[in-house]
Amino acid sequence: MTKKINKKKEKARAECLLCKSPSDCCRFGAWIDLEEAKKIVSAGIKGDFFHLEKDKDFPSGYKIGTSYEDESCSFLDKKGLCLIHKFDYKLKPVTCKEFPYENNKLSSLVHVLCTPYKNRLKRRIKK
Repeated sequence: MTKKINKKKEKARAECLLCKSPSDCCRFGAWIDLEEAKKIVSAGIKGDFFHLEKDKDFPSGYKIGTSYEDESCSFLDKKGLCLIHKFDYKLKPVTCKEFPYENNKLSSLVHVLCTPYKNRLKRRIKK
């Protein structure tokens, strides 16, 4: 089963390269682990965090958002590229690296945020 999930992840990541709007999946920001946020702040990367909440699904037990309400991720530059990714990929939050997956399943927002996924879904519906 792990091999199937890994293959699906590889396919989804490869399809990210087909996305003409690199910040589509960052349109509403992301929930990231508090410890990841601390490392990003320590690195001095420009951006803000919002809405600290307890969440047992995150390693530290806390999650924090990278956007305010329905705004884009605060870590996007003017071209829509991720400042964290550009600074050091190792600092990029796990939820961002793994999107369109969450806990080894397709995200519930994939049909809204992921352009390559939406295009693939439209092609399937037409057939």
